[in-house]
Parts: sequence; structure tokens; C-alpha cells
Amino acid sequence: MYQSYFWDLDGTLYDTYPQMVNAFAQTLSHFKVEPEQTTIYHMMRQTNLGATFDYYSDQTEIKRSDLEAIYYPLENRLQQPQLFPGVRELLQRIVQNGGHNYLLTHRNNSAMEFITQDGIKQLFTDFVTAAQPFPRKPDPTSLNYLINKYKVERAHAVMVGDRNLDIEAGHNAGIAGILFDPDDLIEASVSPERRIKEFNVLSFQ
Repeated sequence: MYQSYFWDLDGTLYDTYPQMVNAFAQTLSHFKVEPEQTTIYHMMRQTNLGATFDYYSDQTEIKRSDLEAIYYPLENRLQQPQLFPGVRELLQRIVQNGGHNYLLTHRNNSAMEFITQDGIKQLFTDFVTAAQPFPRKPDPTSLNYLINKYKVERAHAVMVGDRNLDIEAGHNAGIAGILFDPDDLIEASVSPERRIKEFNVLSFQ
């Protein structure tokens, strides 16, 4: 039984991909490149946003920095994304069962705004955001920071995320990994301890 849950935000707690894909499509349109939203979505899910920038930069010969300069202001103006079904209830059950939730995200202020507006901030023991100078996953430094700070038992801890790099980060920190893959897009390059399509399948003994 897991007592400590370390959560990714984008694509795990929140369905941010519709907004991200829309912002990326608008970015490509700005440069007169015809966007194909399904391709953008699959690339973001199967790799990451940085790799998606690199791919389109290579394909279009538009500098990545120029793409980013258009994309990020568009993304920042996006409306509040939706929590995935069952997330709020699962976070509550973890706390009610004496467990702890921790957030690890590359976002900074927007992440805190999301969880504050949705009334779930109090369900987290602590957070690591872009405001802190940790390497990005799959580097385990941010995970190890929280694990050591709160004396978390690694045998009873798990990293939950929607991409291979989340599971790899967990394994690099010596904890288990749960891969959330709602649309069966991820070809696992690591071996998550569990793979789920929805959160209501997680139970507590």
C-alpha cells in the first residue's frame, strides 16, 4: 500500500493537453504552417513539449526560440483546465487514509493558481515547481528533495504521471511508478508497477 503519492500535473491531474495543443496550433498558424492537432497531441503525449518544439523547428526551419516566444504567451492566456475525473476524490481518499500528496511540475505560478482555484491545494503536503532550481524529470533530484525532507519511506511511495519520464524519475529515486495513460498512446520504455486508464480503479486496503 502506498502512503506517499508524488503527482505530475500536466496530463495527470489536469487535462491540459487540449489547451496546449490549441496554443501550439495557433503558434504554427502564426508562422503560416498548417497545424495537424492530432499529430501535435500524440507528440506531446509520447515525448514532451520540448521535443515537440524541436521537431517542428527542424521541420519548418523556424527557430525554437521564435516558436516559444509565440507559444508561451498564448498558453498563459488559456482558461483553467479541467481536473481528470476522479482526481479530487482520490486525493481526498489518500489524505483520509493517512497518506500524503506531493506535486511535482515544470509550471510555477499557474500550477498553484490551478489547484487553488479548484480548492485542492490543502490536499497537498508540499510542492516542487519551476520556481525551484531542480533539474527536470527524469532526474530524481526534486523527488529526492521531498522524500528526504519528509522522511518518506521509499517502499511505500509512488510517482504518478502520464509519460515514461515520470516513471523513470520515480525509479531513479527508488520508488514505484504508476503510468496514467487514458488513451493507450504510451509505449512504455520503462516498466511501471501499474498502468491505469482512469483513477477510480485505485483502491486502498
